[in-house]
Amino acid sequence: MKKIQFGIEGMHCASCAVKIEGSLGKKSGVHSANVNYALAEAQVEFDESKLSEEDLHKVIKDEGYSIKPEATAHTQHNAHEHMQGGTRAAKTKTLIAALFGIPAFILAMFMIELPGSVAGMSLSGWIQGILASIVVLWPGMEFHRTAFKQAKRFQAGMDTLISMGTLVALAFSWWQLFVGGELYFETAAIITVFILLGRYLEATSKGKASEAVMKLLELGAKRAHRLSSTGEIDEVDVDELNVGDRVLVKPGEKVPLDGTIMEGASSVDESMLTGESLPVGKKVGDTIYGATVNQQGSLTIRIEKLAGDSVLAQIAQLVKDAQQNKAPIQKLVDKIAGIFVPIVIGIALLTFVVWMVVTGDVTASLLPAVAVLVIACPCALGLATPTAILVGTGRGAKEGILIKNGEALERGRNLDVIMFDKTGTLTEGKPLVTDLVAFGVSEEEVLSLAAAIETHSEHPLAQAIINASKEKKLVLDSVSNVESITGKGIQGSVSGKIISVGSPRMMEAHLLPEQNAHISRLQNEAKTTVVVTRDNQVIGVIAIADAPKQGAAETVALLEKNGLEVVMITGDHTKTAEAIAEKLGITSFEAEVLPEQKLQLVKDRQQQGKRVAFVGDGINDAPAITQADLGIAVGTGTDIAIEAGQIVLVGGGPEKIPVAIDLANRTYTVIKQNLFWAFFYNIAAVPLAALGFLNPIIASGAMAFSSVSVVLNSLRLRK
Repeated sequence: MKKIQFGIEGMHCASCAVKIEGSLGKKSGVHSANVNYALAEAQVEFDESKLSEEDLHKVIKDEGYSIKPEATAHTQHNAHEHMQGGTRAAKTKTLIAALFGIPAFILAMFMIELPGSVAGMSLSGWIQGILASIVVLWPGMEFHRTAFKQAKRFQAGMDTLISMGTLVALAFSWWQLFVGGELYFETAAIITVFILLGRYLEATSKGKASEAVMKLLELGAKRAHRLSSTGEIDEVDVDELNVGDRVLVKPGEKVPLDGTIMEGASSVDESMLTGESLPVGKKVGDTIYGATVNQQGSLTIRIEKLAGDSVLAQIAQLVKDAQQNKAPIQKLVDKIAGIFVPIVIGIALLTFVVWMVVTGDVTASLLPAVAVLVIACPCALGLATPTAILVGTGRGAKEGILIKNGEALERGRNLDVIMFDKTGTLTEGKPLVTDLVAFGVSEEEVLSLAAAIETHSEHPLAQAIINASKEKKLVLDSVSNVESITGKGIQGSVSGKIISVGSPRMMEAHLLPEQNAHISRLQNEAKTTVVVTRDNQVIGVIAIADAPKQGAAETVALLEKNGLEVVMITGDHTKTAEAIAEKLGITSFEAEVLPEQKLQLVKDRQQQGKRVAFVGDGINDAPAITQADLGIAVGTGTDIAIEAGQIVLVGGGPEKIPVAIDLANRTYTVIKQNLFWAFFYNIAAVPLAALGFLNPIIASGAMAFSSVSVVLNSLRLRK
């Protein structure tokens, strides 16, 4: 199976997208087809042995639409320019229509009679007719062209309604001009003006809604300093770089592409990828990401990924996929939009017939029928869900929250329980020095001596002590005569004195009751203790543990305040789990859980009728993340393509979890608001038009307003 994505030109309403999607889906070899009206794009998964891309393009063209080439990471700006070009074209058509349509409207509304006549008929009427014909048949020609193509295939869409309404009003008015009846040229002209204005505003709003991906990609560097084998520096376009190239990144410059640091050390601003404001320290051997900003020293990096495979491109693609995928509620709306137009045409014909029977007056019968045609608005229905998803996912991306599909928005509402895998989500997932108790010396001296000895150790806890000394910028003395005692500790000579660092068991003979009391207290908090001695005299105790992440306790408190039950899941012993849970303010936890048991824990809660969210690091949590009603994957840069979760938190900060859930709820609320008003508008407006309470001009303005109001409501999510 191959999945491709391409743009479609010429769609004017949601029913257009439904028809294209249906035609693609019927093609043998197509596994799935998804056409997004708001993005004007199709995503198709198909069997390459049965179909080619050209075959799919032909289906689109046979439907009367044209193809835009798929945008890559290198050419996304072209797609953005194309969208801007479409907006400019819509603006031009609107201005032309207004230029000719408004004078026709003024002549009719103020009943201005000009002196003279043509062929015995009113000069004012002729001018209105000519102006209206220009409007309907020039800037309004797109409606008739699309309607004609659809009619040839016995189909109908939004353009069919507009075309029928305006052409009927125009033709009827010309007939009335010759027989001396009432004219409605301004109706045909102003309907066209209003609808073109609505589409221009809609195009502008859709451009704002979908600009999140474009802004992400624009973060990337455009130029880079490539180092030759002789050390010479060439300034080149980023597109010219290859995997393996060495690049110099000066202070203040953007990193061109993902790579590994070969020389130098610096702090790097990764906020554009993770949403974290604090700079991240980088040294030789560390991975560094394209579009991040080097803040201090010069760095030499080796390029590991090209632009299309970079973390930035992955983030952009995740956002785009989310905008492309439909929420389940949207699929139902699409089906309604697909049958909406034929129903409206039927209602319009019925309206005309009933009014003719009742009044016997063609004019009195025609106006409500035209009003029905132009007031019906499947566009508002079609835009209700995708525009909210567009804006919601774009907003999330700015916060380092990637909502991978529209389904996540539905699955993220009305949650009862949120389950956390402890390691890497609530805790750092690596040992850190949490406590230091000194006896007769300063804490800095204890840490400095312990770190000097531990630099010669390969024990996992040694690095925690060394890192703690680096954070305090301590100077370490040289060590000699280092001796490692397996299972107990390590010792060496510093300034002629024997320094030992090891377990309490190793130092048991030298510990005083007071010191043992400190060790017992720390061990009861599920911390590992290390004793430091100088010439067999205990000078300090260091406690090491997997410390809670910054903001984890506040996150738990906020989630519980919002009515969620928080459950911590860990493979740790019960005592350790209890200590961590107490520190985080969690009352419910599951300890000594094997990876394969996490899935069952989620199922158990769901069988109790609870809606469950599961937060994990995406490694051994994938089954539980997938099973949960809402799966949230916590990752740093290298984990952002986690497939299991519907939501991915770039940067891994737990404080983003309440924000993500709130954003999902807010977005879904906006979807419901949009759908309510779109349905309410059509349910209320069509009968009013059929009964003659709305003339066609008011109807066309209301139709345009309904689409724009839906988009504007969605744009509130940007705040």
